[in-house]
Amino acid sequence: MRIEQDWIREKATQDVCRALTAEGAQVLFVGGCVRNALMGEPVSDMDIATDAHPETVLALATKAGIKAIPTGIDHGTVTLVMHGIPYEITTFRKDVETDGRRAVVAFADNIADDAARRDFTMNAIYARPDGTVVDPLKGLPDLHARRLRFIGDAEQRIREDYLRTLRYFRFHAWYGNQAEGFDPEALAAIAATLDGLDTLSRERVGAEFVKLLSAPDPAPAVATMRQIGVLSHVLPGADDRALGPLVHLDGSTKPDATRRLAALGGAHLQKALRLSKSATTRVAQLREETGSSTSAAELAYRQGAAFAHDVVLLRSAVLEMPLAPDYESEISGAAASVFPLTAKDLMPTYRGPALGKRLRKLEKTWISSGFTLSRAALLALPDDDTE
Repeated sequence: MRIEQDWIREKATQDVCRALTAEGAQVLFVGGCVRNALMGEPVSDMDIATDAHPETVLALATKAGIKAIPTGIDHGTVTLVMHGIPYEITTFRKDVETDGRRAVVAFADNIADDAARRDFTMNAIYARPDGTVVDPLKGLPDLHARRLRFIGDAEQRIREDYLRTLRYFRFHAWYGNQAEGFDPEALAAIAATLDGLDTLSRERVGAEFVKLLSAPDPAPAVATMRQIGVLSHVLPGADDRALGPLVHLDGSTKPDATRRLAALGGAHLQKALRLSKSATTRVAQLREETGSSTSAAELAYRQGAAFAHDVVLLRSAVLEMPLAPDYESEISGAAASVFPLTAKDLMPTYRGPALGKRLRKLEKTWISSGFTLSRAALLALPDDDTE
């Protein structure tokens, strides 16, 4: 079997391979680029495994005039940049010691050791620079069946790095066979190692969970996480009942992890997942407005069409309400509306706090009219001095 896609034939890619093999080193693509190529999925990151040690990789790159960055040299990783394309080069490794959060590794000189320390069989498939596929652990049948399985003993793999529990659900959401379901051995191992999740940094947990929620349909994975107890460790108080309906509703739009987080709920989001300040704020705003009585039109006018669209979808999913047939045109029209009055229009009759109060009241009246009242009509309205 051979990979014959453009990314592997790219001149920059082949130049990097030639530079690394100039003195006889082994060079093999591995991980996502191979997996995705064989699955017909888009290829982005390009990882290369080699028996050359980092200092040798740096020397070979320098000799070939390729920019080299020692991004993780202590762990055997050097990033080479060729024609603006980054290639992550990592020396074959084997685990010496693990504690569930990080591993002490030693360099290896063969592909078998390197493959054995990886997480899933579909991630331990390699390809030579000419595209020839190398499958040391016989993972191709799993990949073709979209069957996600841990390498070797599942519980041992998880105890080496507890983040693999979340990676399992993330990879299943992206690449797994949804009709076939989840590997019973994997689920049993995950259930037996739940406490290990609490030892992980919340930044790592949050990053992995966001990647999971960015999958086309993460609902089956999240439901299984709830059933076996993973979800309560990741996001205490989360309720996934609205996630499936939301995924169905937003099927025509790009998956939005933040919107999906808002549907899940859960307490102490920032503490649990260590999201960015902007993401945490947006989730909080979406949750608040999902339960408010503010119309979609007013939300679109005040906070933009995208925000209003999110709230409409969330309300439909959370409250089990059908979408209004014309909600999109209502939102787009409201977002484009411009209030026809300014403070100058009410001066000098109104000044100070009275000016702001009158302007706010007229704006509410205009919004209630469906943004139809003209400037003249608004100025002609009587002032009964009530909000």
